[in-house]
Amino acid sequence: MLRSTLLAASRSPRARAVVENLPPTRAITKRFVAGDALPSAMAVCNELVASGRHVTLDHLGEDTLDASQAAATVQAYEKLLAALKKTGLATGAEVSVKLSAVGQFLPAGGEKIALDNARRICEAAADAGTTVTLDMEDHTTVDSTLGIARELRADFPWLGVVLQAYLHRTEADCRDFAGAGSRVRLCKGAYKEPASVAFQTKHDVDEAYVRCLEVLMAGDGYPMPASHDPRMIAHAGRLAECHSRKNGDFEYQMLYGIRPEEQQRIVADGGTMRVYLPYGQEWYGYFMRRLAERPANLTFFLRALATRS
Repeated sequence: MLRSTLLAASRSPRARAVVENLPPTRAITKRFVAGDALPSAMAVCNELVASGRHVTLDHLGEDTLDASQAAATVQAYEKLLAALKKTGLATGAEVSVKLSAVGQFLPAGGEKIALDNARRICEAAADAGTTVTLDMEDHTTVDSTLGIARELRADFPWLGVVLQAYLHRTEADCRDFAGAGSRVRLCKGAYKEPASVAFQTKHDVDEAYVRCLEVLMAGDGYPMPASHDPRMIAHAGRLAECHSRKNGDFEYQMLYGIRPEEQQRIVADGGTMRVYLPYGQEWYGYFMRRLAERPANLTFFLRALATRS
């Protein structure tokens, strides 16, 4: 019930107005978001890369319904990628892109606009010497997102995609994207989905995650298990060993601000650890989904509000 409430609040303009106007909120979000602007994101990125971790940067934005806003998002990514190239951080950092932020939902020709805009970002990434991963949103976007990914992979075979294990369809999608050259970030899923399309219990979601992970580890692509669950992290390591994968043949991924000690442990053990690093002014929806994912995050937020009020 609490998770459903928080996810509903993530799309509520009224809730957004309340949360954003709480005096301590912006300071608290620094745990999960690397600031509002590019300089702060680059500073955090540099720290993470210096610590031995890899990074995927997300310029926050979603549900764009204005073509000029979508174009501005593309320009923000082009500036980000130029900065990664100039600083030499492109060797350890890539970018993540939500297609909804670059025009996917525009009423006239949204998919074509999103494809063209994503292509521009991929071209900038190729010039910088790095890669792009397409983020996944709720189940209504999956067919469109994977269709755009297939088109882009013809020119950018290194393009990564995100698959969400809690969807009934995902095991089959993993088989489709487990081929040579593919990069798949596997997460459990962060949106409230109906039982008709997604598993509802933690047990069922965990079992689905394991099945999907087994498909990816047995495939010819590059699996990117994204989880903070110690059991899933351990299982990923066992599966990698079972399928004779070395540390450079797959990577772990976690969110910025969550389990940083475990991130460093994986690096110390010789594993590849990539941190999902969001930044930008449109942080509200992302922040609320992080609270919904783990009770510990909400506890941290409420405790911080109490101590700062």
